[in-house]
Amino acid sequence: MSLPTTLTSWLARCEQSHPREIDLTLDRTRDVLARMHIGFDALVITVAGTNGKGSTCAMLEAIALQAGYRVGLYAKPHLVHFKERCRVNGAVVAAQELVPHFEAVEAARQGTSLSYFEFTTLAIARLLSMAPLDLVILEVGLGGRLDAVNAFDTDCAVITSIDIDHTEYLGSTREAIGFEKAGIMRSGKPVIVSDPVPPQSVLDHAKNIGAELWCLGRDFNVAGDKQQWNWVGRGRRYNALAYPALRGANQLLNAAGALAAFEALRDRLPITAQAVRNGLALVELPGRFQVLAGQPTLVLDVAHNLHAVSALVQNLDQMGFHPRTHAVFGAMHDKDIAAMLTRMAPVVDAWHFTDLPTARAARASELADTHRGLQLKGPGPVSVACHADPQSALRAALVDAGPTDRIVVFGSFYTVGGVLKDGIPRLNGQHAA
Repeated sequence: MSLPTTLTSWLARCEQSHPREIDLTLDRTRDVLARMHIGFDALVITVAGTNGKGSTCAMLEAIALQAGYRVGLYAKPHLVHFKERCRVNGAVVAAQELVPHFEAVEAARQGTSLSYFEFTTLAIARLLSMAPLDLVILEVGLGGRLDAVNAFDTDCAVITSIDIDHTEYLGSTREAIGFEKAGIMRSGKPVIVSDPVPPQSVLDHAKNIGAELWCLGRDFNVAGDKQQWNWVGRGRRYNALAYPALRGANQLLNAAGALAAFEALRDRLPITAQAVRNGLALVELPGRFQVLAGQPTLVLDVAHNLHAVSALVQNLDQMGFHPRTHAVFGAMHDKDIAAMLTRMAPVVDAWHFTDLPTARAARASELADTHRGLQLKGPGPVSVACHADPQSALRAALVDAGPTDRIVVFGSFYTVGGVLKDGIPRLNGQHAA
């Protein structure tokens, strides 16, 4: 059988090549990795957590680039195009550049069945390992201990906020989930914990394996007012910093963790104060409380668990007055949908539930049934509608919305990615990135 010749065809092949979409183990990845001899000459930072991983990775990348380093990033999941998952020096790699690395994984696996995530992780890792880089940033997907990314050693681990998510695979408590995230730690290497109240399992694992633990509130801290903020670590401080370009109540914690990682690696990867200021000012990450000003205002947020939705509600409360809020929402069926709807209900006047293009997603009608069964109240009379896809839901919300209202698109990456697949929506020609 001839091999695929495009990234799209390789991804289609990967989706069909393993019996389970999520099949957590490192055995298969390590088996193939041993035959591929992939290794990084660059320093490696690995980032895990329930929420804040993508933002932390983006800040690490932006600051390191401003410091003049050559940086590779593996981020996941993507919003629109798979190639978003791999960036070199701030630029998304061309799809065709990835094809030879998929071919190399295929040649090395020698009959070993790899899941989509394992196969694509090995392909991207091979590309990054062959690029002339000073720093490689690896974002963990689900969990940490058994995620394919954990087959690679790290020079510094970062663990962001931890909350209840993916309970089918990681456990139903913060302690159980924390233990899975802690699996990315390495003995004798720094681990940055930016969760203000980390599970004890994270702290215990660091102690048990002899990792160099950096905790928010003990080894580094933040303080500030409405105009600026300060960061202080073990041996360095940054004063009068402007707030990160990424908006939202939790972004300061993510920035704090990123700065702590650079502090822990300062002997091998020194960073200037100006690089910090420029990086935080220029960092971009679509879909993380991304506010597009216009008539109506559009908010995009990949909040897909209760912790993230709670942060979204807090951020919406701080936006100022909008007469009505219209929500476009789609989510995976294994999420705590009832809890997310309950948390968002006090700020939503109109719900537009949407189907998503994956079997793992809840149907729009199921979301509407859950909402109806909860008998949730909104700020005023509440309307509910169901749609076949996110773009249809957004168009319907736009018809209902007044010029001073806001539309909030949130939930799965498929939801936000669905409204971005043809570019940033420019409603009434008023929106700008």
